[in-house]
Amino acid sequence: MAVVYNPTKVDVERLRQLLGEAESAAGFEAASWFETASGDEGRQAAADAEATRPSFVLVVGGDGTVRTVAEQLAGSGVPLAVAAAGTGNLLARALGLPVDDLPAAVKSALGGGVHGIDVGHATLQHANGTVTSHAFLVMAGIGLDARMAAGTNPRLKKHLGWLAYADPIGRSVIANADFAIHYRLDGGRRHSTRAHTVIVGNCGTLTGGILLIPDARPDDGILDTVILRPRRKGAWLQIGIRLALSRFLHRTTTGRLLRQLVRQPFALRYGRARRIDVAFNTPQEVELDGDSFGAITSASITIRPGALQLIS
Repeated sequence: MAVVYNPTKVDVERLRQLLGEAESAAGFEAASWFETASGDEGRQAAADAEATRPSFVLVVGGDGTVRTVAEQLAGSGVPLAVAAAGTGNLLARALGLPVDDLPAAVKSALGGGVHGIDVGHATLQHANGTVTSHAFLVMAGIGLDARMAAGTNPRLKKHLGWLAYADPIGRSVIANADFAIHYRLDGGRRHSTRAHTVIVGNCGTLTGGILLIPDARPDDGILDTVILRPRRKGAWLQIGIRLALSRFLHRTTTGRLLRQLVRQPFALRYGRARRIDVAFNTPQEVELDGDSFGAITSASITIRPGALQLIS
């Protein structure tokens, strides 16, 4: 195997010991190791790992590191295994992979089966006129979600985990600043509204186990989107209650029956498509799997079904 690891997220010596023991037991040759650099988020390490033509690549880090390695491996046929070692670990949680349990993650990597998952692809028109393209596995967020990624103190995030997001969330709710958005689903009719947050999801669960996009599946070939558009500050309470109950309403028989009787809040608008085009009157911050990509004026987001082979 090839191992791509973020040295700031894991006890490297313990990881080497665990993998050495697992390799011997499974009959693997010694792994090749590639450390991510702070300047490129793991792009070079991922390319170097793929160049060794490994049986699979084990990535040890958070969602951002996993996203970067997946961007390199998508379409290559080289399987990816994940040892979650970040703050949110949203992909690992969505797929039922071990979280905060390195021995279990190593065991899963060497003994799991391989199946295809979808890869999101975002082409971004930046405020400075440049155009960039990036992959994502979990979510693309615009507005509050992106401001959380860009505005959260890294030290608080390291020590407090998802609780570190409380400050930027609180400030955004108090300000309740929205923006104009124009969007199309699968090239259809152009819609316009005002929004506080737009999230396009390949997976549907947020940090803290909140089920934001109930229908999102990482292997269904579809992107799911939700627009948060509270017209007044009090609507945030309505959104909060709905999200707190979302897992019950969508994952239990009683909840599904109740959902048929309760009208979907105006402040939440859901949609599904294979292509989502969005444009804004004023530049908006964007994030992909927790990594900030700055301000954009428009984006085209598509899905590549089954493009990544994942071990679980």
